Amino acid sequence: GRMWAYTVGFTVLPHVGGFLGWFLNRKEIPAWYEKLKKPSWCPSRRVFPVAWTVLYTGMGYASYLVWNDLGGCSSKAIVPMGLYGAQLLLNWAWPPLFFGAHNLNM
Repeated sequence: GRMWAYTVGFTVLPHVGGFLGWFLNRKEIPAWYEKLKKPSWCPSRRVFPVAWTVLYTGMGYASYLVWNDLGGCSSKAIVPMGLYGAQLLLNWAWPPLFFGAHNLNM
């Protein structure tokens, strides 16, 4: 019954921060990022939404599998889910820092 809700919740969660990062920086991407000098092998801007959708979906579903395998909110799940949460927060923080600050050194 409820397991599908957990599956969907965990799978959708990474997309929330990804969407917010895009939404907050959507004006900076064409205005600033497009003008940067990039290597010839840099992928087209159109590839990024597809790639991140696949990555975020995989990360979210994998987090559900780990959480489920370790018995939900058990003490065994604290470290792996904590590490996952920390990297997810860093992942979400990067676009506002990079695009918002226009900082290439990050």
